[in-house]
Amino acid sequence: MHRDRTADKAAKLRLEEMTRVKSQLTLAGFTLLDIDRQYNLPRGTAGTTLREPNAAGERAIAAALKTRPHLLWRSRYHGNGNRLTPQPTDNYQRSTMRDRRPSDADKQEAA
Repeated sequence: MHRDRTADKAAKLRLEEMTRVKSQLTLAGFTLLDIDRQYNLPRGTAGTTLREPNAAGERAIAAALKTRPHLLWRSRYHGNGNRLTPQPTDNYQRSTMRDRRPSDADKQEAA
């Protein structure tokens, strides 16, 4: 059975989005636990928000980065800033190690 190429692209875009937001937090000097504490979120909410939609977590991370959630998570919002309701099923798919591994094309670009 072959994997759906559109699902692979969606997973790659979500991973890029997650990595970009996480790196912005790191550069700003925040940890995910800092976000949970500072915005009175249950422990682990900010980390889960990187992988799955969570309105409160998205607002907290965006506030810490002094931006708006729709600018961080384009896959979760319309272009006008309104949140997608319901969220696309792809936004709830967990990435696998296979998705996280660099593809042959990525390896060639790095070389």
